[in-house]
Amino acid sequence: MLPDADGLPDLLLDLSVPHEDINELVALSDRVTGDPGTLRLLEACVEELFRDPDDLGRTPGLGELFASAPAELADAFPVYVFLAALPRTLAHHRERGIPAEISRHTLADLGRHIVVHRRWHGRFGVQSRRWLVRHFRGELYQLGRLQFERARMGRRTASVLAAAGLDTVPGSLCLTLHVPDFRGRLTPSACDRSLALAREFFALHFPEERPEAVLCHSWLLDPQLRAYLPEDSNIVRFQERFRAVREEVEPADTEPVQFVFGNPDLPVARLPRRTSVERAVGDHLRSGGHWYIGHGWFPFRTG
Repeated sequence: MLPDADGLPDLLLDLSVPHEDINELVALSDRVTGDPGTLRLLEACVEELFRDPDDLGRTPGLGELFASAPAELADAFPVYVFLAALPRTLAHHRERGIPAEISRHTLADLGRHIVVHRRWHGRFGVQSRRWLVRHFRGELYQLGRLQFERARMGRRTASVLAAAGLDTVPGSLCLTLHVPDFRGRLTPSACDRSLALAREFFALHFPEERPEAVLCHSWLLDPQLRAYLPEDSNIVRFQERFRAVREEVEPADTEPVQFVFGNPDLPVARLPRRTSVERAVGDHLRSGGHWYIGHGWFPFRTG
């Protein structure tokens, strides 16, 4: 299920795993392949990852399986699971005719989440392990600046979109848009390019699905940001693409702190004020305000 030690470094580099972590992962791979019990656990994880492949949005029950890995493999074991899953993921991509470049850009998110883990915790590990299963199950794709996830609408969202004239019911197919870090500025032109790529990509590789709308659930859509940022800022221009689905009532203060400053646990009083976004996030919290996840949508199909 895993490549041999000689082939492992190239594969890790293809997944954007940082160079500093490759030697350790290669060395530990013998611990995985040399123990029958660990290999059985690895196989069980891969089977669980791919179970019910047509159930979009299903979160595989990998938590307990990951926790069953030997202690010396605890931080690294998810990497080996994703490596073992990679041939099936790429086979699915080939069946759909997905270009190798898009596969590579999408699955390189594994390396990004290793970087994020070290940034937050100061040691090797994989951040957001449950999130990455979407990439390897073939549900999420990196298309330019943005990520697009194949998904289904809930009851409330389908009702709102139906009232706006779209042909939607609960369970209707849609795309969920995500804005990853470490991908440059969120300029209008970068977003336009990503949307053009997405319209071409899903029409070509998933022609039977025909999603009606793009949804986004993000602190970037909190309308309070407009009080702090200029009208021509990238974030305000990004917000202008969306119509509101609903208004969130539960605060999510750690979300902007996490994505703007790199650590959700930083003390609010000491948040830097170097950029307009940093000043907006920190000053609003220091004044006693809260940030919320915004829920927005816009039509996807062009006719």
